[in-house]
Amino acid sequence: MFERWHKKGEILDRKQVYSGPVYGVQKLHIKTPDGLTVERDLIKCDPTVTILAMTSDQKIVMNSEYRVGINAESVSLPAGIINPGENSLAAAKRELQEETGYVASSVKEMINITSSEGFMDQTCALMLVKFDPKNRVSTHFDHDEFVSSSLVDYSQVMDWIKQGKINTAQTISAVTYFTLFEKNQ
Repeated sequence: MFERWHKKGEILDRKQVYSGPVYGVQKLHIKTPDGLTVERDLIKCDPTVTILAMTSDQKIVMNSEYRVGINAESVSLPAGIINPGENSLAAAKRELQEETGYVASSVKEMINITSSEGFMDQTCALMLVKFDPKNRVSTHFDHDEFVSSSLVDYSQVMDWIKQGKINTAQTISAVTYFTLFEKNQ
């Protein structure tokens, strides 16, 4: 069963067709593990983190921020790009502090996920962060972002997910992973 699980294909040819500030697009010719030769477009992205930041009384930091993909405000967990030379733990601490002002007291990577591996190489480390809400510093947004943050009860976040008010894949994945594997540890 699944003999080729995680077996790599052989990239025969790669051509950059677009390069922008957030992602690039490549056209690839690949020999797949099952012997097919195929042409695929690949969106190249930097790795990211999504941060489930929680207080000792199970309040979660939720952000509201405009997102171009839906052309609307989106309520989700804090998230961001892992900078070159940075690991997921450092990125989670930095992004949480930049977007919310909260300072992490502990950081743990729960799992690393993909979302659209059929055409994109982006990975997302789902991070569990503990913090004291009294320990807060100034936010530092990127020049093209504005984020509003609130502390929301875990049970309210679960209700919003169930009602479809929160529908970002990374937020749902992080909260679900926490609920299934971390909550009662």
